[in-house]
Amino acid sequence: MSPELIGEVLSLLMFAGACCVLLLGYPVALTLAGCALLFAVLGNLFGAFQWSLLGSLPSRYFGVMVNELLVAVPLFVFMGIMLERSKIAEELLETMSFLFGRLRGGLGISVIFVGMLLAASTGIVGATVVTMGLLSLPAMLKCGYSPRLASGIICASGTLGQIIPPSIVLVLLGDILQGANTQAQLAKGNYAPEPVSVVDLFAGAFLPGMVLVGLYMAWVLVTGLIRPAACPPVPRPADDMALLLRVWRVLVPPLLLIVAVLGSILLGIATPTESAAVGSVGATLLAAARMEERSRRPVLLAGGAMALLVLLASLFDLRMQRDIVPATDLAAAILAGLCCLVVVWGLALSLRIVFAGGVLREVMSGTLKVSCMVFLILLGASVFSLVFRGLGGDHVVANVLLDMPGGAFGAMLLVMAVIFLLGFFLDFIEIIFVVVPIVGPIMLQMDISPVWFGVMIAVNLQTSFLTPPFGFALFYLRGVAPPEVTTGDIYRGILPFVLIQLFGLCVIAAFPGLATWLPGVLF
Repeated sequence: MSPELIGEVLSLLMFAGACCVLLLGYPVALTLAGCALLFAVLGNLFGAFQWSLLGSLPSRYFGVMVNELLVAVPLFVFMGIMLERSKIAEELLETMSFLFGRLRGGLGISVIFVGMLLAASTGIVGATVVTMGLLSLPAMLKCGYSPRLASGIICASGTLGQIIPPSIVLVLLGDILQGANTQAQLAKGNYAPEPVSVVDLFAGAFLPGMVLVGLYMAWVLVTGLIRPAACPPVPRPADDMALLLRVWRVLVPPLLLIVAVLGSILLGIATPTESAAVGSVGATLLAAARMEERSRRPVLLAGGAMALLVLLASLFDLRMQRDIVPATDLAAAILAGLCCLVVVWGLALSLRIVFAGGVLREVMSGTLKVSCMVFLILLGASVFSLVFRGLGGDHVVANVLLDMPGGAFGAMLLVMAVIFLLGFFLDFIEIIFVVVPIVGPIMLQMDISPVWFGVMIAVNLQTSFLTPPFGFALFYLRGVAPPEVTTGDIYRGILPFVLIQLFGLCVIAAFPGLATWLPGVLF
């Protein structure tokens, strides 16, 4: 055989071998890099791989280190873990259950709503499913909910973090698609390609995410009509005024924080990294205000100052490095400076409170673990994709996709099927870093919208988290579910939501405007 053919065979064996080693439980990052280096040695022995290609690794790693966009990952993780560990999610769930309790299936709708809010703050499926399982599963079982329905609601709402922005999945996916789109356009002879950014993906994923939330809630209401005993109503306090005040106190602050973070991104006021920093500070202020009643006033004052800062940045040009600064901009800049002082004062006070309460140490430790995992996998995947291309694997994938019957539709169907199946065994981070760089440039050469393609991948990854027998969300819930909830209950309970998820994926495929309309309007 020719060296080219040997390299292509080795590239396919490398991909299959990495999947098998991952199934054995070895660390993902070390598996990807180790398998790649092993097959690089084999390829070099057969004359199918050049050692000089590995010389580009330092520049790739340096590119990761200086990529400002990826700073958003630890900041969003910090924001989500802070909201969870400070018991804000627990208060949200209890309050929403009182609000919708009289409605049949109302507690289930409350769980989906809180899951949506947690998804918009964490973007980490495991953390959301475990949190919702610990908080809501005992409450739903106590209120007479069917174990199957309760399990399905928790798993489905917990995976919304894959698609609802600001999501870590979308941040990582956007960074990969940006390079894939540039590579695809250069291959087509377009040397001035229109860029695709994480902000485009955030805007594109918003409507599909809301569609999935609506479909979940609709199914719970339908279940309440068909099987009333599966989701009975929950009594709520008779004092409606006290309930409304509680909703205002518990629901509005985190909702305003999420709106500020997402709104500043979609309106172009801040980059994803800047908005993630705002979210981290806001989550710390909220946690401190909840943990210590006496310090609530200065903390809330700092939160108001931060909101005013965002408003000033959107309405005025605060740059002072100009020859002529209008009086209105100067006054706004002075006010912004005062707001910064208030925010710093409130943040320092909040950090002292959450540190004294033992929350800050847990949040920092959790953020460090998740961030290290993400970036170590990214570095390992860089080695994998480099060796895969060096062996000629990208040519194999290109030939398969371009020769698929049905053109772009057939190729898209194959890619979605492969990602769906890989989602049974691999985490979303491995799929994003390994599969998308390989298939992305080829698919985007077929005049497919990169935003629509990215949203389809995100929804597909969310579906694979739910699918028995290997869905990760099912294992997360099994780990925290009480003994009376069997594994069979969890598997049977999630099946309707898997069908809903697949239906939603088909809707997005049939109507790409769901993903492309909002980015087109905003940008």
